[in-house]
Amino acid sequence: MTTEPEIRASASTNPPAPEPPKQGGVMKSSAIFSGLTLVSRLVGFARDIAITAFLGASAGPAADAYNTALSFPNLFRRIFAEGAFAAAFVPAYAKTLKQKGEAEADQVATDALACVAVVTLILTVVAQLAMPWLMMVINFGFLDDPARFRLAVILTQITMPYLPCMAIAALLSGVLNARGRFIVSGAYPILMNLIMLAALLIWRGDQIQAAYAAAGSVLVSGVAQAGLCWWAVRKAGANVRLSMPRLTPAVKAIIITAIPAAIGNSATQINVFISGNLASFVDGGRTWLATADRLYQLPLGLIGVAIGIALLPKLSSAIASEDRGQEQASMDEALVLSMSLTLPAAAAIMAMPLFLIDGLFTRGEFLLFDAESTAQALLHFGWGVPAFVLIRVLAPGFFARQDTKTPMIFALVSVAVNAALALGLFFLLGKTPAGIAGIAAATSTAAWVNAGLLGFTLFQRDHYRPGPSAVSRLIRVLIASAALGAVLVLAQMYRPVIEAPIAALTEHGAKEIALILTTGVGGLVYLVLLFVTRAVTIGEIKGLLRRERRA
Repeated sequence: MTTEPEIRASASTNPPAPEPPKQGGVMKSSAIFSGLTLVSRLVGFARDIAITAFLGASAGPAADAYNTALSFPNLFRRIFAEGAFAAAFVPAYAKTLKQKGEAEADQVATDALACVAVVTLILTVVAQLAMPWLMMVINFGFLDDPARFRLAVILTQITMPYLPCMAIAALLSGVLNARGRFIVSGAYPILMNLIMLAALLIWRGDQIQAAYAAAGSVLVSGVAQAGLCWWAVRKAGANVRLSMPRLTPAVKAIIITAIPAAIGNSATQINVFISGNLASFVDGGRTWLATADRLYQLPLGLIGVAIGIALLPKLSSAIASEDRGQEQASMDEALVLSMSLTLPAAAAIMAMPLFLIDGLFTRGEFLLFDAESTAQALLHFGWGVPAFVLIRVLAPGFFARQDTKTPMIFALVSVAVNAALALGLFFLLGKTPAGIAGIAAATSTAAWVNAGLLGFTLFQRDHYRPGPSAVSRLIRVLIASAALGAVLVLAQMYRPVIEAPIAALTEHGAKEIALILTTGVGGLVYLVLLFVTRAVTIGEIKGLLRRERRA
């Protein structure tokens, strides 16, 4: 197994402060995260294929109950553990590490770890005891199906301890990042996918047994992730310990800093809560949304997160030095790069949603009806994908100026838009697959409102206005993506023609092979279109490679 290079602990009582990472290191960190995220997503796809095959969607209560059990601890994790608290902890730990040395920084981490562990443990126990009543709120539609309701309660009680495990892992991952260790913090999510996949393959049984195996593996993977991060932190030389919680000034400062981020994260999770509650009225609805969500989140995870990680330090440095040229160049580069990768992904999702879902997931208990219903939702998530990534690109324009309030307000506005549209479209279209697609459309609309408000405000405040070259590039990328979409629409229309010769050669796997070939050809077509439209030139690629070699 590949391990990170060892950092030797200094024998000095007050070790010298570590030098801040160079910009090239930030870009390298982004590449590490993106690469490991790609591995995690690929293993996650294998896990999702197994889950949908064994649990199905509309044929029985298992899939909806399991997706509820997975989403509930994740709701709190994204708001507090991996989101707001971790985002506030990392700068505080890094600053203490630089200014006061390792001993003081590790004491901050120890106190923060104790507080977050105790709070999440209490929250877990309370949630487990109150789960029958909580389930009435989070999945009101399950009340019409007692078997689905009971199974959802039991499975969620099993998965809730994942929350404190994940909170501990997220905080320890922050310690690793602040110390320049990125491999373990980027790789530990892969553990969950591997453990869940193994559990499903070994103890799958019928649908109900598979649901119990999947839920139990969530708990096991949480313990494994926390254990791996604890080992890596100790290996890195950090003296983070278990202790009784203390509300020290440093911990209080972290909590105060985390509050605006928690509110902003809550806005997104309120959207998830509303969507899931409405979907609970339709048998299979939660599973259709969850399956579509996994697919459209891929470009966001690979592109949006990586761009955001790379952009924020560059932007902060440019603003601090009042270098408007570098500030403009950083934002233009991030905008063009993110859209050149995101727009073709969105075009593919909108052009052939059923081809994608059927090829990836239709097997076992996941029926063609489930694939068609999921594809309807995926289509409407697809046109929101650029907005989801744009939010990641535009928000650093505020964060780099230490403005967390404005993005928070815009996130709350998007919640209101999503809630109103989701309720309206769902009840207008009925408790049907079309109603589930309406929920997805509401989510995408809310994302565009959020991205539009961020972009307009940056423009209005003269913080960022895309340069002429960036606008020209974006237009050409849009043309290339639209042409790709047209090609893939034809592939969707003539899918039987594509699959027929493959089916003649092999008894199994025709649709999967056809999907791989189609997406591969589509990728090549898009590359050609980029050069034809001159969105990218050979000279620019050579220049980029030269800069990378110099870096």
